[in-house]
Amino acid sequence: MIEAVKIWNEPNNKSHWDPLIDPEWDLFADMTKLAGRAIHTANPELPRVLGGMSPIDPFFLQRLEAKGVLDHVDAVAVHGFPLDWNLWAIDEWPAKVAEIRAVTDKPVWVTEVGVSSFGSEEVQAWGVKKTAELLIGQAPRIHWYSLYDLPQAWEATTRHKEAEGSSYYRHFHMGLLREDGSPKPALEAFRPYAEDMGLCQWFHFQDHRLDDAVRWFRDLGVRHVRTGLSWADRYREGALDWFDRQMEALAEFETTVTFCFTPEHRGIEPHHTSPPQVAEEYAEFCVEMVERYAPRSAAPAQQQTPLKELA
Repeated sequence: MIEAVKIWNEPNNKSHWDPLIDPEWDLFADMTKLAGRAIHTANPELPRVLGGMSPIDPFFLQRLEAKGVLDHVDAVAVHGFPLDWNLWAIDEWPAKVAEIRAVTDKPVWVTEVGVSSFGSEEVQAWGVKKTAELLIGQAPRIHWYSLYDLPQAWEATTRHKEAEGSSYYRHFHMGLLREDGSPKPALEAFRPYAEDMGLCQWFHFQDHRLDDAVRWFRDLGVRHVRTGLSWADRYREGALDWFDRQMEALAEFETTVTFCFTPEHRGIEPHHTSPPQVAEEYAEFCVEMVERYAPRSAAPAQQQTPLKELA
C-alpha cells in the first residue's frame, strides 16, 4: 500500500531544483502548497512528506516555514551521505536529525541514507552497520539508498555529470547489489536491520529490475520501501500501464512515493529541475496519482499509517 507521498525530491539541491530560476524558493513554495492542499483534498488520511533536504539545512526549512509550506505537509525528510558527499562525519547523524527537530514540530524522516562501494565494498558494509546503530530509533522512517547499483549505461541525476569527477561516479555504486544483481557484502550487513531500516529504490521507466527487486525486498524482510513516480514520465506512451505495474508490484510493502521531475516541455526551462510554467499542473499530477493508487475510498484510516504514528 502507499503509506505516504513525498512532494518533490531534494529541493535545495541544484541537481533537482534550479536555484538560478528560483533563488528564494518562492516558486517551489507555491507549488508545494498547491500540491499539499490538493493531496489532502484527494485523501485527507494520506501523509504528505516534504521532499528530503540535501544538504540537511535547518535554515532552508525555516525559510520554507516562513512561506507557509509546512502548513501543508505532515512530515519533513532529510537525506545524507556523510562518507561520500557531505562535509560532516557519519557519527554526526543523530545531531543532524536533532538540528531539524529543533526548528520544527513535524516528524523528521530519513528517506535517503547510503554509503557507496566506490572505494571499498568492505567500507560500505561497515557503513550499513554504523548507520543502523546511529539512526534506528532516531527517525520514524529510514530508507537505505539503494538496493541496486545504477547501471553504467544510464546517467546519474546530477547537474554537472562527469565534470563532478569521482563525486559523480559514486552514484553508480550505492547499491547493496551490483549492476548484474550479485550481492555485495553490504547486503548481509543490511539484513538484520531490514525491519527497521527500509530501502529506497528508484525505478526507471519500464525498469527491468522491478520484479527481481520485489523478490529481494521479500528475501530481506523489508517492510518499508520508497520509490518515485515521475511527472516527466507521465507524458510517455504507456506511462499509466507502467505506473500500474510498478504500484501493483509494490502493493505488499508500506511504500512512500515521491512525485517529482518536471516534464521538459512544461518547465520554465526545458529541464527536469526547472520550476513548472504552471504550478497547478504539478498539483494535478499529484492528485491523479493519489486518486489512482491511494484513493480515499480504498484507504480507510485503519489501513494507512495514522498521522500520530509518523512522529
